[in-house]
Amino acid sequence: MAKIKEAKYIWMNGKLVPWNEAKVHVLTHALHYSSCVFEGIRCYKTKKGPAVFRLKEHIKRLFDSAKIYRMEIPFSLEEIMNACIETIKANELEECYIRPLVYRGYYDLGVNPFSCPVEVAIAVWEWGKYLGPEAIEKGVDVMISSWTRIAPNTVPPMAKAAGNYSNAQLIKMEAVIYGFAEGIALDAYGFVSEGSGENIFIVKDGIIYTPFFDACILPGITRDTVIRIAKDEGIEVKEVPIPREFLYIADEVFFTGTAAEITPIRSIDKIIIGKGERGPITKRLQEIFFSYVNAEIPDKYNWLTFIK
Repeated sequence: MAKIKEAKYIWMNGKLVPWNEAKVHVLTHALHYSSCVFEGIRCYKTKKGPAVFRLKEHIKRLFDSAKIYRMEIPFSLEEIMNACIETIKANELEECYIRPLVYRGYYDLGVNPFSCPVEVAIAVWEWGKYLGPEAIEKGVDVMISSWTRIAPNTVPPMAKAAGNYSNAQLIKMEAVIYGFAEGIALDAYGFVSEGSGENIFIVKDGIIYTPFFDACILPGITRDTVIRIAKDEGIEVKEVPIPREFLYIADEVFFTGTAAEITPIRSIDKIIIGKGERGPITKRLQEIFFSYVNAEIPDKYNWLTFIK
C-alpha cells in the first residue's frame, strides 16, 4: 500500500496543528489499552463543491461509541461536525477521507482509564478506492476467515472502537497472506457476520439478504444507505441469520462501507459467485449511491453537507 498522503493540518482538542506536530506521549492510555473510538467519513468532489456524506450520522455514531465506553467527549456533536468541516477547509481538499478520533490520553497507566483525559483529533487526507481502483466494477476475490468475529458480550461490536480492529486485522492479514483481497468472518454461532472493515449483502432470486446486528456487525452508515436505496427501488431486504454455504450459491454478493463504498465480490473461497462479475442489482445500487454522493440527483434524505 502507498504511504498516506500527508495534508497540512490536523485538528487536535480544538486547535489546528501542523501535520508533523500532531503527536501524543508514548504512555498515552489508548496506545496500551485501545481506549479509543473513531469514525471513517468521506468528502466527495461534486459539481456543486466538496460535500461530506452523512456527516451527522457518522458523528452521532462516534458519540454512541464513546458513550458505550464511558468516554465523555469534551465537545458537542455540532462542534465536532464543524471541526471536520474546518479541517477540510484548512487543508484545501476537494475530496478526502476524514478520521475523527476520540481517545484517552496521557496521565496514569493501568486498566482503569477514568483518570486519563478524553482527547479528540481529526485528520483528513486524500484517499482512493479501498480495495483497488478496479474493484468497484470488476469485483474482488475473498475468503472465509478462520478467525471468528468477536462474540456477543465480549467487546461491543456496535461501537466503532480501536480494540475491535485487533480482530479485524487478523482477518485482513490472513486474507492478504493467502492472496485474497479480503476476508469474511463468521459469528460465534457460525453464521455470516461481516468483512474485516465492511458489511456484507447477498442477492438471491431478486431479494437482498444481510446479517442483522445480532451477528456482531458494526451498524454501518453505508449499510443503512444501501438498505434505504434498495427499498426505494422496490427491492425486498431481509435482515436474517445467513449460513456460510448461502454465500456460495448467491446470485450476487457485495461489501459496503465508507472506505469500500459498494464493492462486488466475484469469488469466495475460489467459488465463483453468480457469473463471476458485478451483478445487475449491485450495479443499480452503485449507480444510485454514486449519484447521491456526487450530488447528481436530489438529496431527498439530506445526506450531503457541503463545504462552503
